[in-house]
Amino acid sequence: MRELTYVARRTVEWREVPDPGLRSDQEAIVAPVAATPCDVDSSILAGHGFIEPPFALGHECVARVVETGADVTAVAPGDLVVVPWSINCGTCDRCRQGLTAHCASVPYMAMYGAPIGGSWGGLFSDLVRVPYADAMLVPLPAGLDPVAMASASDNWSLAWRLVAPHLRARPGARVLVVARGSIGLYVCDIARALGASDVLYVDPDPAHRALAEGFGAATAEAVEALEPARQGGFDIAVEATGRVDQLARTVKSLAPEGICESAGNHFRPGELPLLDMYLTGVTLRIARDNVRAHIPDALALAASGTVAPEKVVSDVIDWEDLPSALPEKHLKPVFVRAEG
Repeated sequence: MRELTYVARRTVEWREVPDPGLRSDQEAIVAPVAATPCDVDSSILAGHGFIEPPFALGHECVARVVETGADVTAVAPGDLVVVPWSINCGTCDRCRQGLTAHCASVPYMAMYGAPIGGSWGGLFSDLVRVPYADAMLVPLPAGLDPVAMASASDNWSLAWRLVAPHLRARPGARVLVVARGSIGLYVCDIARALGASDVLYVDPDPAHRALAEGFGAATAEAVEALEPARQGGFDIAVEATGRVDQLARTVKSLAPEGICESAGNHFRPGELPLLDMYLTGVTLRIARDNVRAHIPDALALAASGTVAPEKVVSDVIDWEDLPSALPEKHLKPVFVRAEG
């Protein structure tokens, strides 16, 4: 089979590797049918990652189950499933607490799309082995489009986690989103659907701002350009730029006891306004997301019809064009493979 391999800045290529096979009765083999790059993949492709190539890329997809082990009961061949980005067993103490990104049964940071906790391959591959099928795979609800939900493996479900629990605790909260990619746009859509009283999206890209406005958000080009009335007035803030200077400006925009969720992958060091954060009583969370625990709720919201994740999909591209098209700059392209 082929797996898409990152080999150098803005360069990927198909490489032939052996077909994966079942290694236990708990496993499944799946074939991705709609796969998309995570926002962090864009940073990797631009040469800003911290892992030297080559390695298999991709950790967001909807796939078709091809084969299952004898003990797998949650899915069957032919099912469409969401494949979460992190490898998790579902039964260790951490997994039972919902900390699936910190599973104790596999090496630390075991994941698809980067050889950090072992080599698990990537989801831009013709076939993928899923080691704990019942724990990991989530059936795609009937009626949901695999293209629209290709990002449920990570970015869509992460966006749900970034705001949904906070809005449940703080109905009508004011939400600030400082972003450069799909995560922030998903957050705008979800926050509006879940009753945020005010959503402000900050991004220098006018096309991204136009999408956010379609979700009912007000927009601005830069945090530092906010009018004084808006500075220090947000109950919840989400930073998804990967830039510490933007994170610093984001936390300074919070109201007293405000919450900041950082979804940016900060590959470079920087400084935060710790005294200001102390005086305001800011809660800051920077976390590798335990996305498997949130996928069912995120899919349920998508199925409710109150959100429109398909609007963030910028391009639908044939699977065979991955090597040439993936390095190009797109907001949220989805690569689709014909079945049958």
